[in-house]
Amino acid sequence: MSASLVPHLNFTGNARDALSFYGTVLGAEPAVRTYGDFGMPEGLPDTDKIVWGQVASADGVRIMAYDVPTQQGAAAGADKQAGTTHRENGVTITDQPYFLALSSSSLEEATAYWEKLAAGATVLEPLAASAWSAGFGMLTDQFGVTWIIDVAQ
Repeated sequence: MSASLVPHLNFTGNARDALSFYGTVLGAEPAVRTYGDFGMPEGLPDTDKIVWGQVASADGVRIMAYDVPTQQGAAAGADKQAGTTHRENGVTITDQPYFLALSSSSLEEATAYWEKLAAGATVLEPLAASAWSAGFGMLTDQFGVTWIIDVAQ
C-alpha cells in the first residue's frame, strides 16, 4: 500500500489562475473541472469556478485547488490566502496555518523553482546557503501562499 500527501488549496475565485501559475512553475498542465461541468445551472455565480483542479509534475509534485463556493467563501473579491508571514530578527513570524515546502535535489533545481515562484511574490528570506542546506529560501507568492524552497540534504 502506498499513500501520498497532496496540498489542497482553497481559493475564492482565482483557483484557475493559481493552478495555471503553479503549472508553469512545475512544468505541468493544469487539469480542472468547473461547478458547471458537474451540473450547476448556467447563470449562477460559481458556474465557471473550479470545483476540482490539480497540477501534477512528471517528477511527482502535485498541488490541488478549488474555488470555495461564493455563499460559503470569504468576502467576494478576496484573492489571497488568509494570514501574513514575515521575518523578524532571524525568525519567521506568521499566523498562517501552513506553508508549502518544496525540496529539490540540487541548488540548480531549487533556483529554477524559486525564480518562477518569485514572480509577483514577497520574498521573506532570499534563496541562499544556510546552516542546514545548500539553498534555503522563503517567499509568499502572488496568491498569498507561503513557500519554503530548499535543497534536500
